[in-house]
Formats: sequence, C-alpha cells, structure tokens
Amino acid sequence: MSYIAVFAQGNGVEMADELRSSGKIYVVVTIIVIIFVGLALYLFSIDRRLKKIEKEK
Repeated sequence: MSYIAVFAQGNGVEMADELRSSGKIYVVVTIIVIIFVGLALYLFSIDRRLKKIEKEK
C-alpha cells in the first residue's frame, strides 16, 4: 500500500506544471468556472420554466 502512495507522488503532471509556470492555468480555471456557471444558470432557467408549465396544468 505504501508503495502505491510513493509511486503516485513521484509521478508529476507535466502539462499542469507547464501551465502553472507560464500563468496559463488561471485562464484554464477561469474558462472552466465560466462554463459551470453558464450550465448552472441554464439549468435554473429550465427549472423555472418547468415549474411555470406545471402550475399552468
């Protein structure tokens, strides 16, 4: 079990290190946050419309 933990810690993600060193990781995180916020707003608007339709029936 300890071998697996040591092996996992030694294996770095090169792409993440490169993005972090160049400062582009913030751009990636910002885009992901914008996408999630957009999806959440879309789902809330659909929920509101469905509740309105259910009340009409």
